[in-house]
Amino acid sequence: MSVTSGTKTESGIGETVRVVIHALLIALVIRTFLFQPFNIPSGSMKATLLVGDYLFVSKYSYGYSHYSIPLSPPIFSGRIFGSEPSRGDIVVFRLPKDDTTDYIKRVIGLPGDRIQMKEGLLYINEKPVQRERLSDFIGEDPCGNDASASARVKRWRETLPNGVSYESLDCVDNGFYDNTNVYTVPPGHFFMMGDNRDNSTDSRVQSAVGYVPLENIVGRAQMIFFSIAEGEHAWMFWRWPVSVRWNRLFKIVR
Repeated sequence: MSVTSGTKTESGIGETVRVVIHALLIALVIRTFLFQPFNIPSGSMKATLLVGDYLFVSKYSYGYSHYSIPLSPPIFSGRIFGSEPSRGDIVVFRLPKDDTTDYIKRVIGLPGDRIQMKEGLLYINEKPVQRERLSDFIGEDPCGNDASASARVKRWRETLPNGVSYESLDCVDNGFYDNTNVYTVPPGHFFMMGDNRDNSTDSRVQSAVGYVPLENIVGRAQMIFFSIAEGEHAWMFWRWPVSVRWNRLFKIVR
């Protein structure tokens, strides 16, 4: 009897191990080829994305580079099944200056484009982007002053040449990067900007971000699957009734 019981126990343990291994392999395949979860740690994409948003990024949208693989082993260069992002896409990419760091921004400039800011207005190939004033943004301070305080900030609706429309924030008039030189995007690279224009380190800051190679793009932001108020902790589930932003759950990212 003891021998039979031991065999059954060993068989049960073996089955559990196999199930765990299969689950890990499935999760690895999904994370590598389909979707990867990311969370938003900063306010550079407010009001489109808020601190505390958790979202799925599609890995297949632009094909795969070695950055698509966990730990990013440099086993090949370029992209497999590659395609270029469209103007206006929100993408996650590896920072060219430090390829261990993920950034999320909006694609503004395509290869060959000339990008410039004049008095806070975006110009693409010498043409101003259509911009419409909206009611002020009121909410968690997007300007980096006090995350716990409510703020009122200028809000605009910008429409890119391909018709993609989104909201941008303007913390201050004549901010540091509201007037720039012309940036000419090199072949195979993209120009990224945050929607929170005065509180975003993006391609305008050549020493920190600069132009982003296609190879560095990880995927396209698709959907917010969880969102918790800034300053709250997701693991404190007993506070979810008041801390979760229920109206943002399953929201498509545009």
